[in-house]
Amino acid sequence: MKVGIIGSGIVGQTLAIGFLKHGHTVMVGTRNEGKLADWRKESAPGAKIGSADEAAMFADIIVLAVKGSAAQSALLLVEKQHMNGKIIIDATNPIADGPPENGVLHFFTSLEESLMEQLQKAYPKVKFVKAFNSIGSDSMVNPEFESTPTMFICGNDDGAKKEVSHILVQFGFEPEDMGKAEAARAIEPLCILWCIPGFLHNDWHHAFKLLKK
Repeated sequence: MKVGIIGSGIVGQTLAIGFLKHGHTVMVGTRNEGKLADWRKESAPGAKIGSADEAAMFADIIVLAVKGSAAQSALLLVEKQHMNGKIIIDATNPIADGPPENGVLHFFTSLEESLMEQLQKAYPKVKFVKAFNSIGSDSMVNPEFESTPTMFICGNDDGAKKEVSHILVQFGFEPEDMGKAEAARAIEPLCILWCIPGFLHNDWHHAFKLLKK
């Protein structure tokens, strides 16, 4: 599968390495190709580097891995015809710029509309699936915990969610489909909960697990 990753920060780099590990072809879209030269040489020699638009045009499936505040502007760099009909794995969180309060992050969205819903409304022909937003970057690819962690997903297209679920299983997660795009109102704030032990106790190595009876 051809995977285009929009975003060249630590999350984008980590997921790129993960997709390469599992036999996929990867292009990372960035505004500054030069800053990835050493990374590609040392960590991801198989990765292709291009613009965000080139990565989207190249891809069968796209990953959006940028700061939540930059999500809209990042997608504006891509021609709509290069995204329409494709799956976008939305790994973003709507984290506001202010510092956390007693370990609790601030969001620039409300519980009445998630960032993914905003993106879905702006690009109705794209199949957004929320995933990878409630885990740290160092645990995104085949993490080692006592049991298999849960990755909560949502999106309006059932076929897209099945495709993303296959990827999540490859990456070492148990996918849990929480429904349509509105469920991102609950899934995105999991980032806040996940980060609290990190900010308060410098504990960043944990994951969510859904237990069923």
